[in-house]
Amino acid sequence: MRRLRILLIALALLPLPALADETGNPPTFSTSTQQAVGGVLGQAQEFALRALSFIGVRYKWGGNSPDTGFDCSGLIRYVYSQITGQALPRNANDLSQVGETVDRAELQPGDLVFFNTLRKPFSHVGIYLGESRFLHAPSRGGTVEIVDMSQRYWQSRYNGARRLPI
Repeated sequence: MRRLRILLIALALLPLPALADETGNPPTFSTSTQQAVGGVLGQAQEFALRALSFIGVRYKWGGNSPDTGFDCSGLIRYVYSQITGQALPRNANDLSQVGETVDRAELQPGDLVFFNTLRKPFSHVGIYLGESRFLHAPSRGGTVEIVDMSQRYWQSRYNGARRLPI
C-alpha cells in the first residue's frame, strides 16, 4: 500500500501535456511534437515511472535485481533493460558516457543525474523525476527512495546529467 501511495504522489509530480488551451479547446500538436510525446519523451517518462515501482527495495552493493536489492547503477541498468531490452554499462562512471549531455536547466523526467559521493566524479547516479527530485538507491542500510536535488548535500555534489537513447 505504501508503494502505491508513493507511486501516485510521484505520478502527480511528472509534467503532463495540457488538456485544453486557454479557450477550452483541446490542444493541437504538430506531427513532430506528437511523435516526440508519444515516442522518445513517452519512453523516457515510462523509464522514470517504472523506476518508481522499486521504491522501498533495499540497497545492496553490486545489486541488480529487485529480489536481491539494487545499488545505484544496478537500478538504472535493470529498469533500462526492462524498457528497451538493451544493456547499459555496470557503474555510474561508465553510465556517464552514455547518451547526450543535458544542461541542468533542461532536465526532463527519465534523465540520469550524476553526483560525486565517493570523492570522485560520477560515482553516484539517479533518475530525474521532475521538480528537482530524483530516484536512487542510496547506500548501505537504505532503500530506493526519492530525494530533492536542491538539498545542499546534492547541490554541492552534482556532476551533470545525461539523456539515454530510449
